This record gives sequence, C-alpha cells and structure tokens, in this order.
Amino acid sequence: MKQTLQLKIGQSLTMTPQLQQAIRLLQLSSIELQVEIQETLDSNPLLEQEDNLSEVQLQEKQQDPNKEDINDIKTSADTINEDRAKQTLPDELEVDSGWDDVYDPTPTASISQTSSANGEDFRDLFENQAKTTDELYDHLIWQLDCAHLTETDKEIGLALIDGIDERGYLTESLQDIHQGLIKEYPDVEMDEIEAMLHLIQHFDPLAVGSRTPSECMKIQLEQYDSTTPHLKKAIALVDHYLDYLAKNDIAVLKRRLQANDAELAEIIKLIQTTNPHPGQQISTTHAEYIKPDVYVSKVKGQWCVKINQDNAPRLKVNETYSKLIKRGDNSEQNNYLRNNVQEAKWFIKSLQSRNDTLLRVATSIVQRQHDYLEHGEEAMKPMVLRDIAEELEMHESTISRVTTMKFMHTPRGVLEFKYFFSSHVGTADGGECSATAIRAIIKKLVAAETPNKPLSDNKIATLLDDQGINVARRTIAKYRESMNIPPSNERKRLF
Repeated sequence: MKQTLQLKIGQSLTMTPQLQQAIRLLQLSSIELQVEIQETLDSNPLLEQEDNLSEVQLQEKQQDPNKEDINDIKTSADTINEDRAKQTLPDELEVDSGWDDVYDPTPTASISQTSSANGEDFRDLFENQAKTTDELYDHLIWQLDCAHLTETDKEIGLALIDGIDERGYLTESLQDIHQGLIKEYPDVEMDEIEAMLHLIQHFDPLAVGSRTPSECMKIQLEQYDSTTPHLKKAIALVDHYLDYLAKNDIAVLKRRLQANDAELAEIIKLIQTTNPHPGQQISTTHAEYIKPDVYVSKVKGQWCVKINQDNAPRLKVNETYSKLIKRGDNSEQNNYLRNNVQEAKWFIKSLQSRNDTLLRVATSIVQRQHDYLEHGEEAMKPMVLRDIAEELEMHESTISRVTTMKFMHTPRGVLEFKYFFSSHVGTADGGECSATAIRAIIKKLVAAETPNKPLSDNKIATLLDDQGINVARRTIAKYRESMNIPPSNERKRLF
C-alpha cells in the first residue's frame, strides 16, 4: 500500500484551558469556591488577596502611603524622650501571650447560659461543634457506668447498646446477642439479657431499646399515674390495636375498646403524648449553614439583585513579583514568574466571569418570578431552563451549572436557584400554571379541610377545576405524595 498525504478541512470543538477553568468555577458551590480560591492562593505566589480597606482609606493610602509610618515614628520618639525618672515599674508586667492563646475561653456556667461575666457570647461555641461519635451511644454508656453493675451485666448492657440505632430502637434480636455473648460468657442466660434490656429501656430517654413502636409507647404510658383517665384503654390500644390506629380504622377501634367518639378521641390524644422515636431526643444533627450567592431585596419599589462579595474575596496580581519579570529573559525563574502571573490573571478573569453570569441569571429569574416574591408560592410562574437560556443567549447546560447548588437570599428565605423552575399545567383560559403553585394550593386546601371529612383527590381536582386549573386526579395524587401528605382515609380525625 502506497503512503500518501491528504489535506482535509473540518470543524471541531476545542476547549482552551481558560474556558475549562471558567466552566469548572461556574459549577462550584460557594463553599467549594472558597476552598478552590484558598488552594490557588497557596499554590500561586503571584496571586494575593486585596486588603479589606474602604474607598476613603484606599485613596488616602494612595495619596500619602508614608503618612501612617511617619506618625508612628513620631509617637515612638515622643514616648522615648519622656522623663524616665518619673516612670514607675507596674505591679504586673505585660506578656506577649494570653491565657486565651493556650486555652479556649469556655464558660464555666451551664450550656443554657449565653454569655459570660465579661459579656462575651459563647452560643456558637456549643452550637457548631461537630461530634465524631454517636451522642445517644455515649449518653447510654454513661448511664450504664453509673448503674454499678457486675462485669457480666455490664458486658450484656454494652452488647445491647451496640444494637440500638439512632431512633432508639434495638435492631438486633436477643437471640443473636445471646449467641455473641456465650462465646466469652458461657453462663449467660436469656433471662439475664431480658433483665438488662428492661433496665436500659428505663434509661434516659425513656423506652430507648424498644423493639417495636408498640412496645416503645407502652413503656412510656406505663410510667403515667394510674389515675390518668383512659390509661388502661390507651395501653390496650398500643399493645393490640396499633395497626388499626395506623390505618385510621375508627370503627374497629371503637368496637374493640368499647368506646364512643369522645372517649376514643381522648385515648388518641393520650397516645400522642408519647414519643415513638425516643433516640431522636438526643440530637445527633448539627447546624449546617448556607452562604447565599446573591441577595435579593426591594429598593424603592424595584427588586434588586446583588452578588455576595463575602463568598469570593477580591484578588489581585502581586506587583512586586510581576515587576521582576523580564521580557527577553528565558531563564527558569523568569518563566516560572511569567507562567504564574498568566495563571493568576486567568483565575481572576474566570472569577469575574462567574460573578457576571450568576448576576445575569439571578436577575432574569427575579424579573420572571417577582410575583412569587410579592405574594408567595401560589403566584409562582412556570419556568424551565430553556426560558432563561433563550433570554440570556446561553446554552441550557450553562444555566444548569449556574442554578445547581447556588442559593438566593430573598425576603421569603434562602432558596436554591432550582426552586424557581417548575413544569406547567394548562388552565381553562389557555394559560399556564406552575406545578409549584398547584402544590401550594393543594397544601392550602388540605390545611383548611374538616378533620372528620377530609378532601379526596377527586374533590381537590374539582376545586382546582373551579379555579380554572385542569389537573387529573393522578396528578393530584402525585403532587400530594411528593409533599408527604397522606390520602384522605388516613387524614380522617375525630377531633
């Protein structure tokens, strides 16, 4: 085969490193962006953060940069020229470190106390500390240690506590726990394990270690005063007929308990005072804060959008190092400086491009959804990514990157950009209604319904049709399930 050369003309998409960097920064959340900026500052010596000075301070600094230095020198000279004979040695000499530099300023008061004697606020000190261990587990172990048990009973208690999940339920069977213990303690019997379980179930929180919701609520009810009205029937209900209560089968409950509507309502109220998930009383969750990317506020009747400058500090190229670059020098040091200054400029430009794109997309969303900001969810308009992409002359993939994990601080809360996008449903007059608005209307109708006669999906569809919104019953059921609203037969209540 003869080798030949051929020339072909074609088009292909090539992404430059600058474009790749801009796209990568665009899809980062605010927290990820701060990490990326810090890593870039650490790796690039020619990139630095600008000082947070006001415009007046910057102007004074530019006009007379040595003004502060001269004043400092003058003050120091005046101090030195004072009459040394009149100076006395203080009782306590100042040191170059303080107690707080070594030890954290933890208050000695209780956690509920929000400030110390000197006025310092320690609320965040306890609120934001992340725990590396299970708080419920530690709480139970502490009570087990205080019970003064034998070594065998303590090992049984440890095995039981290991099987308790975050809800407070024992997820392992007593037989499995027994099989795991007889290898090291062959004399352990099931009666001992059951006795230790009974002890743990009366630890704080009460009923922790229960095996079923029925057992959990029964243990809590048994601690009530025996003279409590309807207590025996409440215990009988959770012990034998809890499934009927879950199905809201009122007729069967009235027949089995031999109670009328008023008595059954009081029994159910008594059961509702118990906690079916006792482990959740010992919180294992911690506060997670979201930093909004933009702020939305109403100024003089107009909705304004502003970028949150705290998420991305102002960066600049280090002038001292950049002046050392020589054009005709191809040495290794000069090339290193030249490459880093170019990367620093690209990074600053990519950050600026990200902010500009965020601002444009957020402004477009606010202009389209200003009715929601004024009146609430029921005024939400249908909107998809294509609408914003066509208005801003961008690709849908770019809009998707901008709206993912980006948050907007509005008078109605901190909302993700994606929240404002929803599908549409046709109305009787040929218009469109947002799916978010329909969910809000359904939630409003369910909240206002009569407890003993809740609205069915067909009835909700009829009420929406009267408002000019044509929605099928299956669509109503889908929206209702997405909001965790049970069907009408489970929402029926006696009171």
